[in-house]
Amino acid sequence: MRSIILLLILFSSVITSAQSNMEEIQNEIDRTVWRQFKAAFENLDAELLNHTYGNEVLRVTPAGIDTKSSFKARNIERFQMLKGKSAKVELDFWFESRHSNSNTSYEVGYFRISTQMEGKTSVNYGQFHIVLKKISGHWKITQDWDTTHINGLEIGSKEFERNGENRLY
Repeated sequence: MRSIILLLILFSSVITSAQSNMEEIQNEIDRTVWRQFKAAFENLDAELLNHTYGNEVLRVTPAGIDTKSSFKARNIERFQMLKGKSAKVELDFWFESRHSNSNTSYEVGYFRISTQMEGKTSVNYGQFHIVLKKISGHWKITQDWDTTHINGLEIGSKEFERNGENRLY
């Protein structure tokens, strides 16, 4: 009986240590990627946004697959256009699930982008699936998939607000 109790204590401490390590990794990703990502959108800083991505990225959107990182040039063009129109952007997102180890993280969540421009506000919602890799000691987004529809239904405020307690940003 004693050996079973010792085994359970050991097993429990291993699980607690693994969870603690995963939380540390995710906190590092939050500091070094997600805070920059949010700031880049809200300050219309395409260079900072593009810096959160690796050199080789698989980017998938409803418009198609980009394996040549051409989305980075479009980020620059889009942010320049928004700056020219004195737009204000707010990005909010939360994670539905996150799984990380020492060099890879898979993160799924929901986003809301609110853009104020020329007296009008538009709000877009979606879901994302992101893979981050630790490259040369730095976390970088290497796969980025997002959509505005799930199972043929448009994602809106109801889906976004359903789990606000997990909102990080």
